[in-house]
Amino acid sequence: AGRYGLLQPMVDVIKLITKEDTVPDGASKFIFLLAPGVVALMALLIFAVVPFGRNITLWGRPVPLVITDLNVGLLFALALSSIGVYGIALGGWASNSKYSLLGGIRGAAQMISYEIPLGLSVVPVIMLARSFSLVDITDAQSGYPFILVQPFSFILFLIAAVAEIKRIPFDLPEAEQELVAGFHTEYSGMSFALFFLAEYANMIVVSAIATTLFFGGWLRPFPNVAA
Repeated sequence: AGRYGLLQPMVDVIKLITKEDTVPDGASKFIFLLAPGVVALMALLIFAVVPFGRNITLWGRPVPLVITDLNVGLLFALALSSIGVYGIALGGWASNSKYSLLGGIRGAAQMISYEIPLGLSVVPVIMLARSFSLVDITDAQSGYPFILVQPFSFILFLIAAVAEIKRIPFDLPEAEQELVAGFHTEYSGMSFALFFLAEYANMIVVSAIATTLFFGGWLRPFPNVAA
């Protein structure tokens, strides 16, 4: 798949788009097809509040590098990450498969388990920045990144975030060694591609939020230049 496997993602996309999209017998078709869209949409919507930099000027017009600066941007991101698990639970239930159902239940249980520590880990950051806006939180780190004064909050956030996005060692909802593929066992084609997209979008957005909350976002490593 290309030199050093660099074309592998493109090959995967072509394979998933051209693959037949099947619905198992006995499955709830509407919910079965809706679930992947819910998961992917919630993952992508979080990017709306993630700031990537200050405003830039193109052809004499200011262009903001954040889609929307909500005054409750952090709460918005946490809320959408919680809603995303509904798609996993619905997909597992609608598949009419014991493996998928167990994966969906595990996903919901894991979200409940780690949502509270994830929320508590960002409380010190909110207290330091005195704002829920991710842009304000970034600006508050112009002097120093918050990880220097809140290293334990960062460690807690990192552990809870990895559990939220279901990566090893918190991959129990998928658990290939015991549940085949977990909640997306019965999915194929574009429906599976949406789960695939959501999984990697969640990894990127969690990394972006961690950078924004604890490392100063776009202000590092050159805060004076960015300011």
